Amino acid sequence: MQTNTNYGKIDEQKLHDFMLKALGDIASTLSAVLVIIGDRLGLYKAMAESGQPITSEELAKKTNTNERLIREWLANQAAGEYIMYDASNGKYSLPPEQIMALADENSSVYILGAYQAIRSYFKDEDKFVEMFKTGKGLRWGEHHHDLFEGSALFYKPNYIENLVNSWIPSLEGVEDKLKQGAKVADIGCGYGISTILMAKAYPNSKFYGFNNHGHLSSKLKRE
Repeated sequence: MQTNTNYGKIDEQKLHDFMLKALGDIASTLSAVLVIIGDRLGLYKAMAESGQPITSEELAKKTNTNERLIREWLANQAAGEYIMYDASNGKYSLPPEQIMALADENSSVYILGAYQAIRSYFKDEDKFVEMFKTGKGLRWGEHHHDLFEGSALFYKPNYIENLVNSWIPSLEGVEDKLKQGAKVADIGCGYGISTILMAKAYPNSKFYGFNNHGHLSSKLKRE
């Protein structure tokens, strides 16, 4: 069916399909905030540490939070299948796959750093608007610190999984030099996660980390 508007002819089915897509994007954005809250309050970790299904009352008690709001948070997370809900006993659980992604920072698939980085984009909104007006760039160091911390947490699992185990060994002759003893400059080291991993793996070498801005002086909260 089509209708005439000031914009021209409107295909009702196309409009319906687009609105469903847009509303899905809105719901995902709103849920992303609740994922960030779950991370900040330690809700995922508390569920993982419980080792068994848990009620909203039990989770609120474990995390010193408000049960009424925890109940709403759990409902949202269950609807998005980030956690599982058992209607027979009113309890919620975090499956092992989600524990890897949401509660174990050393897991190869830990994902919450990406959510923290996304949060920085909203905090930098005014800077982005100015960029579009003027065409001027934005230096990495001019972003909100959530971008630095989130990026470090997002890439950390990949470094742990691959840096020493596969990436360095794939470079011809490099690992032998590191084992024997070398001086290494890690340019753009961020919080030094990769630098420290290499230093521990190759104690005969010396590693120096360099950054081009000074917003990393505070210790990464999870390190």
